Amino acid sequence: MPRDIPVGNGKLLICFDKHYNIRDLYFPHVGQENHVQGEYCRLGVWVDNQFSWVGEDWKIDLGYELDTLVTRVSLYHQNLGVLLICRDMVDFHENIYVREMIIENMVPQDRQIRLFLSQNLDISGNSVGDTAAFDPPTGGLVHYKGSRYFLIGGNTEETPDLDQFAVGQKNINGKEGTYIDAEDGLLSGNTIAQGSVDSVIGLHLDIKGMSRKKCFYWLVAGENWNDVRRLDGRVKHKGPAALIKRTSDYWKLWVHKEALSLDQLPPAVAELYRRSLLVLNTQIDAQGGILAANDSDVVMFNRDTYSYIWLRDGALVANSLDVAGYPEIARRFYEFAARTINEDGYFLHKYNPDGTLASSWHPWQENGQNQLPIQEDETALTLWALWNHFVIYRDIEFIKPFYRSLVKNAAEFMCRYRDEETGLPDASYDLWEERRGMLSFTTGTVFGGLTAASLFCTVFGEDDLADHYQKVASEIRDAASKYLWRPELNSFCRMVSRDHRGNLVYDDICDASLWGLFAFGLYAADDDRIIATMKLLREKLWLKTEVGGLARYEGDKYHQVDTNLPGNPWFICTLWLADHLTNMAQNENDLEQPIQILQWVADHALPSGILAEQVHPFTGKPLSVSPLTWSHATFVASTRRIMRKISRIHRCPECDHAKDEIIPGDDWLAKLYNKACDAIHGICSVK
Repeated sequence: MPRDIPVGNGKLLICFDKHYNIRDLYFPHVGQENHVQGEYCRLGVWVDNQFSWVGEDWKIDLGYELDTLVTRVSLYHQNLGVLLICRDMVDFHENIYVREMIIENMVPQDRQIRLFLSQNLDISGNSVGDTAAFDPPTGGLVHYKGSRYFLIGGNTEETPDLDQFAVGQKNINGKEGTYIDAEDGLLSGNTIAQGSVDSVIGLHLDIKGMSRKKCFYWLVAGENWNDVRRLDGRVKHKGPAALIKRTSDYWKLWVHKEALSLDQLPPAVAELYRRSLLVLNTQIDAQGGILAANDSDVVMFNRDTYSYIWLRDGALVANSLDVAGYPEIARRFYEFAARTINEDGYFLHKYNPDGTLASSWHPWQENGQNQLPIQEDETALTLWALWNHFVIYRDIEFIKPFYRSLVKNAAEFMCRYRDEETGLPDASYDLWEERRGMLSFTTGTVFGGLTAASLFCTVFGEDDLADHYQKVASEIRDAASKYLWRPELNSFCRMVSRDHRGNLVYDDICDASLWGLFAFGLYAADDDRIIATMKLLREKLWLKTEVGGLARYEGDKYHQVDTNLPGNPWFICTLWLADHLTNMAQNENDLEQPIQILQWVADHALPSGILAEQVHPFTGKPLSVSPLTWSHATFVASTRRIMRKISRIHRCPECDHAKDEIIPGDDWLAKLYNKACDAIHGICSVK
C-alpha cells in the first residue's frame, strides 16, 4: 500500500497509508528503527452515539501544501456529517510530530464530536517488554523501552490537556487492543500497561451547527523521559500552530533556494520537480544514509524491506541533489560512503542507516567456488558521483580526506577486479539484483568510476597513477566493444557470463539498464551502436497499453501483471529513455519528446506527487514500494538535464554563456574531464 504523504526531518520519519493511518514511525534514523512496523495507528470519530475509524467509508484526499513538507488532508463522512481538514508535519529541527485537525460540523444541530487517536507501537520493531503509561507532569502518555521514548499529547480550544486516555494490552490473552475501547465514545482511563501494549487518547469538541473548531495532536521522540518531557514543553511553549508555520516556511525557503526558472516546462512537471526534492529529503538519514524506500508493506513480499542504503541508489540520488544545488545533503552521503567502504576497496550489498552491514542474499560461495558478493556498480558510481560533485562545487578541503581511503582504494580494486580473458569488470550482481555476470551496466559505471579516479589523481598531482587508471579504463572500453557489442543483433547485450565449462555465454535480453553504456561516458549518446541499442529498447520495452512507459527488461516477473507484456512500466527506466533523447537533441523541437516523458511521469504520480517504483500497465496505479527514492532522484536529474540542454541551445551569442547552467561547461575542470575522456577513447584500439 503506498505511503502517500511521508513527513520527516532526517531523524524522525512518519509514513501514512491511503486511509491516513500511520503505518511507519522511524527513529532515531530514517529507515531504522521502525516502531510501528506496518501496524495501524488509527484516527476515529464519535458523534451522536455513532463511531467510525477513518477508512473505506470516508472520502479521503491526501496531499501536501504547495512546496512544503506539511500535509493537507481532507476526510469526509457523509453519514456522520463530519469533515476534517488535517495538517501534519515533523518539525524541521526538533523530533516533534504535530497534527492540526479542523473539525467541521456539517449539520445544523449543535453537537459534541469526539476524536480518538490510537498509538499501536512495537518499539524497536517488536512488542516484547514495552511500557505505556500516563505521565502526570505533562498530562500525556509515554510509550518506552530501552532508550526509545515517545510522548503523546493533545489539546483543544477549550482544554489544554487530553479529555480521555487509556493504555492496555494488545494481541495477548484474547485482547485485540485498547483502541477497541474507543468505539463506545468512552475510554477506561487505565494509566499503565506493560508487555505488548497500545494506547488511545480522546479529544472532545462542542461544535455549533454548521461550524468548525480546531484541535492538535502531537508525538515527540527522545532517548529518555527527560528528553520527551522537554520536547512536550517546547510544543506547549511555542504552540503547535507556530511549529507548523515555522516548518512550512522552512521548506518553502529550502525548495526555492536555487533561482531556477522552470517556466519552459509544463506546470505539473515544475511542481513535481520541487515535490521530488522535498520527498527526497524525507528518505535521507541525518547521518548520510540515503534509503531506497520506507514502505513496510513490502515486508509481506519477502519478509524484508527497502529500508537500506544501496550505494548505487545513494550515489545517483546524491548526484541528483548535487546538480539541483543541494551539496550539503550529498556531502553527508559521501562521508557515509567513506565510513563504510571495505578496506579492500569495494562496497558490499547494502547497509543499515547506522553504517552496519545489512541483510543480503548474495552468497560468498556458489557451486563450490568462492566469490565476492558485490554489485560493483555501487563502488564505481560512488567515485563517479564524487567527481561530479567536485566539478560543481570545487570543495577541495572536503574531498581531500577521501582521496586515499575512498578514491584510490576503490580505483585500485576496480583495476584488479577484471576477467582475465575478456578484460571486462569481473562477474558481480546486476543492478536489479537478479543475475551475476559481466554486465553492460556495470562496465559503463566502472569506466565512469575509473575516469573519475584518473581525474582526481590529476588534480592531486599524481600523473603516473592518473595515466594508469586511464589506461585500464581504455582497456575496459576495448573489451566492451569486443565482447558486449553484438553486431548480429545490432545491439549491445545485457551480460556475458560463463557456463560450467568456462565458455562465454551471451545474454541478449533487452534491458533498460543498457542506458549505463552512455550515461557515464563509456560511449557517446550519438554513437551509432548506442542509437541502435536505444531504438531496440524502445521497440521491445515500451508498453503497448494506454498507460505506456518503459519496462525494465523482457520477461520481467517482479510484480508481473500480464505475461504478454515485457513487464510493468518503471519510472526510472522511462526517464532513462528521456535522457538519451535529451543528449541527442539539437534544438527545441528535439526536446519535445523528453519533456513529454516528464509529463508522463507527472501524470502517473499519486495525487500527492509521490512516485512509486513502478505502475500497473493497465490502470496506472502504483505497484511495489512508494515513494521510491530513486524514482524521485531520476526525475530531478532528468529535469535538470533537459534544463541544461535548453540553456545550451539558447547560449548567448556574445559571451557564449548558457543561462541557468549549474554544471560548468567551460571551466578547467570540465575541460579536464573532456580531455581525459578523449584521451581514454584515443587509447582504445577497438572503436
